[in-house]
This record gives sequence, C-alpha cells and structure tokens, in this order.
Amino acid sequence: MTTTDDTTAAPTPEPLPEHLAPGCAAPDFTLPADDGGTVTLSALRGRKVIVYFYPAAMTPGCTAEACDFRDNLARLTALGYEVLGISKDSPDKLRRFRERDHLTFPLLSDADLAVHRAYGAYGEKKLYGRTHVGVLRSTFVVDEHGTITVARYNVRAKGHVDSLLRAIDAASR
Repeated sequence: MTTTDDTTAAPTPEPLPEHLAPGCAAPDFTLPADDGGTVTLSALRGRKVIVYFYPAAMTPGCTAEACDFRDNLARLTALGYEVLGISKDSPDKLRRFRERDHLTFPLLSDADLAVHRAYGAYGEKKLYGRTHVGVLRSTFVVDEHGTITVARYNVRAKGHVDSLLRAIDAASR
C-alpha cells in the first residue's frame, strides 16, 4: 500500500507592502552608496530630502528620470532639498551610471529590496497589459522631522521633477 503526502503546500507569497502617505514617518535606512560610502536617512534630519526609487540604472526611462533630477538639482537645492536615488543595482553599477550621465547626487543600492518594500515601492504593476511584481517608480518628499509630505507611486519618468515641484508647492500650502 502506497500513501501520498498531500500536506506539502505551495509557499505562501509574501504580502505586498502598503503604500505610504503624507503624514507617515519615513522609514529609516542605511544603504551603500555609489561612492563607496553609506547614507543613513536619519542622519539627514534637519534637512529636506527627496527619495526616489527607480527600477534599473542605465535603462532609458531611469536615465531620463535621473537626468531630470540632475538638470533640476539647482532648483531643488535652492528650495532646501537633497536628492537620493535608490535602486536594486550594485554600488559599482550605480557608480558607472553616475559617471556616464554626470549625476550629481547620491545613488544608493538596495539589493535585497528591503527599503523598497518599507516604502511600498515594490509591488504589482502593469507592463504591456500584463500584471507582475516589481519595482514601482516612486518618489517621497521627507521633511526636516522625518515625516513624509509627498508620496507618489507609479510616476512618469519624463517631466517628473516639474510635476514633483508642483506637488511640493501644493503640500506646503
């Protein structure tokens, strides 16, 4: 007599993270940077920070978005903002990305996607009519106290900074 064990279940998928909203505390993180150092968000308290998540360095959309931040960095710093870009890429690839496109702000590596998940920047998205799980192009504005004032998900790469500046202006009223 042969018995079979049907108690082996398929692994339960990890629940997708919740989206953050204005008023939430920005999850703290320490990540390796493209310059070989590390960046800790809480070490930037007292400053306003824009944290943006992008799928992959050196791809057309991510390059357009990074160059948009680069080209508008003077406007953002004049308003008191620092910019941090985060992807799952290795610090070495991020360094090459920064050098190739003359990026002038830190690029941070979140290889295990833990920070992406903490910010809800990893989840379901549609691509070419199909739903899959991946990095959501997302941007967060964090005030001097570590509170999120703007949270944007599934942003468009082109024209992103102008749209973000309008959202920052609206949030500050």
